[in-house]
Amino acid sequence: MMGEVVKRCAEMSRKLRFIKEQIHKAGLTPSSGPASLPDIDLEELEIQLAEHEHGLLEMNANSEKLQQTYNELLEFKMVLQKAGDFLSSNGNHGADNETELDENVHMNNGYGDMSSLLEQEMQPGPSNQSGIRFISGIICKSKVLRFERMLFRTTRGNMLFNQTTADVQILDPVSNEMVEKIVFVVFFSGEQARIKILRICEAFGANCYPVPEDLTKRRQMTREVLSHLSELETTLEAGLLHRNKALTSLGFHLVEWMNMVRMEKAIYDTLNMLNFDVTKKCLVGEGWCPIFAKSKIQEALQRATSDSNSQVGVIFHEMDSVESPPTYFKTNCFTNAYQEIVDAYGVPKYQEANPAVYAIVTFPFLFAMMFGDWGHGLCLLLGAVILIAREKKLGSQKLGSFMEMLFGGRYVLFLMSLFSIYCGLIYNEFFSVPSHIFGSSAYKCRDDSCSDARSVGLIKYQDTYPFGVDPSWRGSRSELAFLNSLKMKMSILFGVAQMNLGIILSYFNARYFGNSLDIKFQFVPQMIFLNSLFGYLSLLIIVKWCTGSQADLYHVMIYMFLSPFEALGENQLFAGQSVLQVLLLLLALIAVPWMLFPKPFILKRRHTERFQGRTYGMLRTSEIYDDEEPESVRQPQPEEFNFSEVFVHQMIHAIEFVLGSVSNTASYLRLWALSLAHSELSTVFYEKVLRLAWGYDSVIIRLVGLCVFAFATAFILLMMETLSAFLHALRLHWVEFQNKFYSADGYKFKPFSFAALNDED
Repeated sequence: MMGEVVKRCAEMSRKLRFIKEQIHKAGLTPSSGPASLPDIDLEELEIQLAEHEHGLLEMNANSEKLQQTYNELLEFKMVLQKAGDFLSSNGNHGADNETELDENVHMNNGYGDMSSLLEQEMQPGPSNQSGIRFISGIICKSKVLRFERMLFRTTRGNMLFNQTTADVQILDPVSNEMVEKIVFVVFFSGEQARIKILRICEAFGANCYPVPEDLTKRRQMTREVLSHLSELETTLEAGLLHRNKALTSLGFHLVEWMNMVRMEKAIYDTLNMLNFDVTKKCLVGEGWCPIFAKSKIQEALQRATSDSNSQVGVIFHEMDSVESPPTYFKTNCFTNAYQEIVDAYGVPKYQEANPAVYAIVTFPFLFAMMFGDWGHGLCLLLGAVILIAREKKLGSQKLGSFMEMLFGGRYVLFLMSLFSIYCGLIYNEFFSVPSHIFGSSAYKCRDDSCSDARSVGLIKYQDTYPFGVDPSWRGSRSELAFLNSLKMKMSILFGVAQMNLGIILSYFNARYFGNSLDIKFQFVPQMIFLNSLFGYLSLLIIVKWCTGSQADLYHVMIYMFLSPFEALGENQLFAGQSVLQVLLLLLALIAVPWMLFPKPFILKRRHTERFQGRTYGMLRTSEIYDDEEPESVRQPQPEEFNFSEVFVHQMIHAIEFVLGSVSNTASYLRLWALSLAHSELSTVFYEKVLRLAWGYDSVIIRLVGLCVFAFATAFILLMMETLSAFLHALRLHWVEFQNKFYSADGYKFKPFSFAALNDED
């Protein structure tokens, strides 16, 4: 029965879509009806929709017939006019101008009342006595060249083809577009030629109309056509007015009816998922619900039972399930965008650590490391504040795809702009221009001769600049070398820190799910391997910054593998460094087989112990009693364990981590590369556009330079660079961070909700 209701709802949805299409074709807009509408149930609505659909179909059929008749009469009128001109000129008639017709007629009816006159014209006339006959008609302009060529070949050139453009375009009932047509007259001789020409006209879709040679008869036929056109115009106008009035009336209730049918169909679709218990004569449904909503669901079920006066109560019972539950996170307008970024990669498994919690901070910060300019950050902040301030207004409007995406990530943009301002203050860049916000520079010239040499002759005369990069580095000869070294090492430090965070989260996942093997044979060796190499590199970077040493870290890391027992010499940063390097290298080498071998063999041993002694089942006298044995008595069958598959999977995982540790660390260098590109682009636009234009005394040149600078800043730095930095930060989170702990093999919790229904449903 519920399946029948679903089919009825689907049929009503089809009828409502048909009505909606008719309203849009008529150029009308469905609008909300009056405030108080009479209640209507599903059965009454079904009857009304059937009546409305039948009425619209009947009106459409009548309108199409009238429109077709109108087109034929309009074509007949133009053929009479244009073909009459040909005949009059050929017959030396002098009254051509008397056959002129009114060009403002729009509608028509049939021309069956002229049958007597038309039948007379089909009789042999004077032209037939001389052997010359003609056929007149109208054809689409796009077909006329092929049409004329076919006539010429068929008659072997024994014909005369005259054509002229019709003054009025004709409405094509199939495509509902205005089509330009050509009026033609074909002069020929012989009955066989007439038959062939008529067949060609039929094949090309040309409409042929009889035109009398006598001027008096043409005038009489013209008056009859005009009379029928006038009558048909009035009829079509009245029919169109009646149809629009009916569609307008339906448009008032269309939205309400569509919502009603959509909700009813969704309810019965959900009821179809329930099972019918024949013995207890009740419906049994299984589903998932959040723990915090359990009491609310029970209250709603009890309220529904009392409202429906049901004699049978609803039983709400918790049950165990072998299936993994769906994943559900309560989000708000601030956290929803970050959760969507994570879900685009994959939905978290139930009770798995959610990367979106950490992405709220790490994602905008990594973006800001590539976009560090507090002038550009202020521009992004202004845009984010405008979107947040107009949140309610924009949320109720239908936005375009780009604007909708921008509005959905307004809080992501807000945090990205704040972190960009912070990193811009550290880099000391305001549209690539350094500033002295936190005091004057720690360097000054030794004498007047160093004013143009910038870094040559500068001496440190006070304490280090309190926050960020000293403004004296900007424009100096060693600017790129200093900033590149700084940003490259910062990228490695933050990259190693985020990868360590990912491995630590894998420990919490394994501990929560009770998987001790993953802790012992994945978490521990992964931490040892990563930090023995790149954790050690991060330590060297910090020690070098703190001590001011001139040690070459490239040399240290390369010869740690090539010559681990060789003395470091001037590249030594602290005592015992050589011994520590050898120890860390041995630990890294031990960690690789530690990840690879133990876990597959332990899994195989556990599987063997679990099913040892269960290989043989109960002895039976015959196989016919298998079905009579209770389920509780049957012994579980051993699960299939493919050791080679498990070993290969573990080997792939180990190799991926070892190689990924190197490639992922190198991948974080994109933070340095994009930051350098953003800074250099800003410098080029400032130095080569704005300052260059400002060097001229002309106001026009300065204004043009300012416009070019503003355009480049807005479209290249604020749009393209923002998108580029966003995508690279997304890559770092999806690949370098999340692959350390995130399985992403869950599925979303999608509760039944009327608000989630859309037009497609």
